[in-house]
Amino acid sequence: MLVTGGSRGIGAAVARAFAERGDRVAVHYRGDAAAAKTVRDSLPGDGHVVVQADLTSAAEVAAMVDAAAAGLDGLDVLVNNAGIYLDHPVLGTSYEQWQAAWQATLGVNLVGAANVTWCAVRHMVAGGRVPGPGAGRIVNVGSRGAFRGEPTHPAYGASKAGLHAFGQSLAVALAPHGITVASVAPGYVGTDMTSAELATAAGDAIRAQSPFGRVATVDEVAAAVVYLASPEAEWASGAVLDLNGASYLR
Repeated sequence: MLVTGGSRGIGAAVARAFAERGDRVAVHYRGDAAAAKTVRDSLPGDGHVVVQADLTSAAEVAAMVDAAAAGLDGLDVLVNNAGIYLDHPVLGTSYEQWQAAWQATLGVNLVGAANVTWCAVRHMVAGGRVPGPGAGRIVNVGSRGAFRGEPTHPAYGASKAGLHAFGQSLAVALAPHGITVASVAPGYVGTDMTSAELATAAGDAIRAQSPFGRVATVDEVAAAVVYLASPEAEWASGAVLDLNGASYLR
């Protein structure tokens, strides 16, 4: 299995969850090779690999997916987890900053994921298991922000809404080939990137969004991803699974 953005946070938890089930994992990273190698070396089992690409580069994406498939002797599961979250409030940025934020965010979160998927599907089909049950599994890590809105990060919210819709389109297109596509839509998740904010007064307000009075853990998100990639979840293809602790109901 290949997980993009696997060097930290949710991606690292996903890599760990699949490895604990006996899967071989390709850990993708963009710039932090040391972190990706640390994740790889911490995984149970053997045969895990590290692969690198800037997801805004179509050529790098193709080479990265090919490297993952070669290192794993095939590819049957893809988790599109990589994403960026850039602050760009509509009334607080210049036009140039606005353009840059949209281009960068969509380039990674949506177009990058679409390109990784295109390349991965070719390997799933070439693996000889298509068509057939469990031939391939694709899980997209979307966001609650796709539905709730992201006032100061509008490109992020739009990119995740697009990712959900992209997944549903491919769920229909790929079902005849035995490939399922589903998404998770987490709310706020406790990671190394959010720990500083969660330690402030703003963290109290964030935790209060959920009646459970807390945020999600990366392991909770990873468990949902593992389920959606399992043979038992075939009938969930096309679904967008909310993981927000009842903080936003739709």
